[in-house]
Amino acid sequence: MEPLRVILQKYPTLSVLVFAVAFRLVHRLLRDLPIPKHVEQDKVKSWRWRNLTVSLVHSLLTGPWAVLCVFSSPEMTSQIYSSYTTVDYLLVCISSGYFVQDAADIILSGQSRASWEFLVHHAMVLLCFMYAIYSHHYVGGTVVALLVEVNSVFLHTRLLLKLASAQDSGLYHVNKYINLVTYVTFRLSTQFYLTWYIVQHFNALDHAAFFLFTMVFMNGMILVYFQRLVHTDFLRPKRRAAHCGKDSAASNNSAKFVYD
Repeated sequence: MEPLRVILQKYPTLSVLVFAVAFRLVHRLLRDLPIPKHVEQDKVKSWRWRNLTVSLVHSLLTGPWAVLCVFSSPEMTSQIYSSYTTVDYLLVCISSGYFVQDAADIILSGQSRASWEFLVHHAMVLLCFMYAIYSHHYVGGTVVALLVEVNSVFLHTRLLLKLASAQDSGLYHVNKYINLVTYVTFRLSTQFYLTWYIVQHFNALDHAAFFLFTMVFMNGMILVYFQRLVHTDFLRPKRRAAHCGKDSAASNNSAKFVYD
C-alpha cells in the first residue's frame, strides 16, 4: 500500500480529479437504468433522481469503508489530527472526488439557485477535505466525519422513495425508522463528538478556529433538518397520496443538502 500512498500524496489534485471523473462515469452508467415514468417526464425530478442515485452509490461505498477504518484503527478517534493509514487517505481522496463531481453536476445542470445551500455545504466540506489531503493532518478526523455516510444511505433512499411517490410503501415505513436511528447514532453523534474534540484540544490543533466554525455551522444545519425530518415523517398528519409527489418535489431542494 505504500506505493499507492506515495502516488496519492505526490499528485493530490490529480488524484481527486480522477475520482471525480470516476463518479461522473457512474453517473453516466446509472442513466441507463429505468426510473419511474412520472419522474422521467419531469426534467428537474429526473435530474434529481440521477443525482441522488450517484449520492447513494457514494454513501454505500464510503459509509461502510469509514466504519471499517475506525474499527481497524480505533486510535484515530482520539488522534484525529495525526493518525491515519493509506486506506484512510484513499477514502478521503475518493470522497473528495465525489463532492467535486456533485458540485459540478449541480452547477452544470442549472440547479445552483435551487441547491445553493447544498453548494455551500460542498464548499465547506471540500475545504476541510483538501486541507487534510494536502497537509496530511486531520485525515483521521475526516474519516470519522465520513461515518455520517452510513446515515446518508437511508436518507438518500428516503428521498428516492419520495420522488417515486412511495411514501405509503412498507419499505418507506421501515426505512424511516432506520433513518431516524442512524441519524442520531452516525450523524448527530459523530458531528457533536468532533466538535467536542476540537473544543477540548483547541490550543493544540492547527487552524482549530476554522474547523470549529465549520463544525458549529454544520451542527446548526443538521439540527434544523433533523427537526424537519421528525416533523415530516413522524408528526405531520398523513397527506393524501395525490399531494405526496407534489409536496416531496417541492421540499427536496433543501432536504438533500444536509443529507450528503
